Amino acid sequence: MLAGGQSSRMGRPKSGLEWHGSTLLRRTAGIMARVTSGPVVVVRAPGQGLPELPEGVLVADDPREGRGPLQGIAAGLAALSGRAEIAFVASTDMPFLHPAFIRRVLGVLAQSEGTDVALPVARGYKQPLAAGYRVWLAEAAERLVKEDRLRPAFLFEESRVRTLDDAALKQDPVLAALDPDLDSVLNVNTPGDYAAARARPAPEVTVQLFGTVAKGGASGGPHLVRAATVGAAADAVAVVFDRHVTAALNGDQITRDRMTPLAAGDTVFFLSADAGG
Repeated sequence: MLAGGQSSRMGRPKSGLEWHGSTLLRRTAGIMARVTSGPVVVVRAPGQGLPELPEGVLVADDPREGRGPLQGIAAGLAALSGRAEIAFVASTDMPFLHPAFIRRVLGVLAQSEGTDVALPVARGYKQPLAAGYRVWLAEAAERLVKEDRLRPAFLFEESRVRTLDDAALKQDPVLAALDPDLDSVLNVNTPGDYAAARARPAPEVTVQLFGTVAKGGASGGPHLVRAATVGAAADAVAVVFDRHVTAALNGDQITRDRMTPLAAGDTVFFLSADAGG
């Protein structure tokens, strides 16, 4: 679940900012869709236009504009009622959010009986917009908004919270290896932040080619490339990613969407669509 709001310092909605041929919102929604078993919900301001989203993403509207992140959390959790028991809440502007970070936070929450919120305290700050919540907190969050108690801290005061500092987060060896600096929680609040983030190289991923997709009888890899999307990974190895080709992420998640986002450490297998299903 995530929110796609407006930033006064950016001067335009962060959701539509370009990100390696896609948008920040499309990337964040796509990363979350790769990890979670339930639906991804995008919460928007009343009447706010959104860029293209991955197939299956749900859109929920804030009841009123300008009520802050707690209202977005309330609206998103309410939209998930009956669909999921726990949710990962993220802001739109987290271009380096890694699937391993989401898995770590949700894993702790799922395994911590009696815990309502798994709250990272990463890079020295509480991260309420990169945290795990029980969906049943929607009612409490909605009540707090009506009481004009609009900060997530008010919800935490009424919840059983387990905090996760840097060391606790990196007890997961996959997260420690693939996001050692916990860049997952970095966001872009100013044009300078965005420019610095956009100047970073795309994630390093591994590409392997199989069957008729492999060229000239070669093994087809592995090839290390820099690519932020499946389409960019295909381009990097001169694969025509059309209806005849299927991509499998890390050996299991099948996609034919060029805009499917990639993260550091991913392996992308390209094979013929007939072979890939």
